[in-house]
Amino acid sequence: MKLKYFLSAILMFPVLLSASCGVGSGGTADKTENGSHVPEKDGIESENDTYVPDEDGTENENTEKDETLSDNKKYFFVIAGNSYFKAELAENTSASAFYEKLKSGNITVDMSDYGSFEKVGNLGFSLPRNDENITTVPGDIILYQGSSITIYYDRNTWNFTRIGKIHNVSKNDLLSVLGDGKVTVTFSISEP
Repeated sequence: MKLKYFLSAILMFPVLLSASCGVGSGGTADKTENGSHVPEKDGIESENDTYVPDEDGTENENTEKDETLSDNKKYFFVIAGNSYFKAELAENTSASAFYEKLKSGNITVDMSDYGSFEKVGNLGFSLPRNDENITTVPGDIILYQGSSITIYYDRNTWNFTRIGKIHNVSKNDLLSVLGDGKVTVTFSISEP
């Protein structure tokens, strides 16, 4: 008789386990990419809905994602004459050091063409390097050898450190502002 109850308990264990985990009997156990549980709301899920447990364990509905929390990007401006571009700061120690310098004031650099693909100029100081093999595209802002800054308007492959990126810009867009030959460019965290 005891064996009968023991076998019944063993056979019921997987059913009870799957029910408590939300698997089987129509339930789902959704997980985020890092494996943490994402609670459901009435069985309906939306990519825009986020359910965050309060400190007491209850669910708090936040139907719109807070863009300020997800967008921690920093920007700076590249100014030449009466025109400027907005550039997104790269995520490395070199770019962070460049940004810290900009907090102290604008950086103005005399730049000239090199190799028909970039404007380059000496910063007058050195920054830490995070060189990697990069194929540039128009709009890339690169630290070269720790003390020169370049704005690429065409492709080139070399070991560089990314400082920033002007998005959605073409070679012609850049050359119409930077021109041929020498140009004075100011980097700033304040929009002109």
